[in-house]
Amino acid sequence: MNDIRIRPYRLNDAPFAWQAARESLAELQLWMPWAHPDYSIEETKSWLTTQVQAFQQGTNFEFAITSATGEYLGGCGLNQIDALNQRANLGYWVRSSATGKGIATAAVRLLREWGFAHTELMRLEVLIAVSNTASRRVAEKTGAAYEGTMRGRLRVHGTRYDAAMYAFLKV
Repeated sequence: MNDIRIRPYRLNDAPFAWQAARESLAELQLWMPWAHPDYSIEETKSWLTTQVQAFQQGTNFEFAITSATGEYLGGCGLNQIDALNQRANLGYWVRSSATGKGIATAAVRLLREWGFAHTELMRLEVLIAVSNTASRRVAEKTGAAYEGTMRGRLRVHGTRYDAAMYAFLKV
């Protein structure tokens, strides 16, 4: 989708991000450790405060995914940055009412381009539960190379999952 944008999070994104997370809780709880039935706007505000500061310090780069008109559609980011090895985790999620429209694919492409253009990172890793077929499809459509399965690599709400490792390399 050509009308998808990513931009650094702002503190005033809290109500929009919280509403999208609440709308999408049933799907997010399967894969996101932070998603739980009592997820609150206070948690969103706290997370945003941390992320806005981290972006300014260059320690994490979290972005809002928006439409051309500014509607909040989800989030994506580069986190777990390993400066020594010039690598980071690349993550993404799209609100339930906006899935299946190519939004995550467009956002991942934009994030990959931003990461390689604005940081010293040379490797962006996408770690996805093997059974999360929608996210795996996004990684594959955006050109991330599948590197293998890591047994028991992810833990979400006390359950261990095998994870597929995908990666982008700066060329």
